[in-house]
Amino acid sequence: MVAGSAKGRRLVAPDGRDTRPTSDRVRESIFNALYSMDAVDGVTVLDLFAGSGALGIEALSRGASHCTFVEPSQSALKALRVNLASTGLAAEATVVAVAAEAYLARHPDPVDLALCDPPYAFEGWEALFDVVQAGLVVCESNRPIDPGQRWRVVRTRRYGGTVVTFARPRPGG
Repeated sequence: MVAGSAKGRRLVAPDGRDTRPTSDRVRESIFNALYSMDAVDGVTVLDLFAGSGALGIEALSRGASHCTFVEPSQSALKALRVNLASTGLAAEATVVAVAAEAYLARHPDPVDLALCDPPYAFEGWEALFDVVQAGLVVCESNRPIDPGQRWRVVRTRRYGGTVVTFARPRPGG
C-alpha cells in the first residue's frame, strides 16, 4: 500500500496473466488526485474489475467508509481476500463474485466513487458508463476513455502505457 492505515503492506497478486495490478506510481497519483478533490475520506467505493483489490484497498486505507469489490475470477478473489485480511480491512469490505456488468445490472444503487480497472482489451466502456451510478468514476485503460454524454471528463493523465480518466456526471445527466 502506498499510504494510509495499511501503508507499507505488500499485496499478493493472483497467479497467471489475467490480472494486471495497478502500479504503485499510478495508484499513488490516482489517490493524490482524489485527496485533492476531497473524494476519499468517508466515501462509499465500488471497485469494479477488482483483481487483487489494490485500488479499493488503497481507498479503504486512506479513509473510505466501505468498498464493494466486484471480481469474477476465482484466483483473483483468493488474492483479494488474502489482501483484505492482511491489511485488516475486511470488515469495511464486501466481496462479490460476479462480472462488473452483471453486478451493475442488479445493483443500481449510487456510490460516491467507482474505480474501474478492466483488462486493457475491454471494449464495454459505453455500456458501463450508461449504468454506473457514482459521483466520480476513475478509469484505468491503455487509451483515453470517452464516457459519453451523461459524463464530463474532469481529469485525464497518462503514465507510460496507462491512461487514467476521472469523470463526473453532468448536471441533469
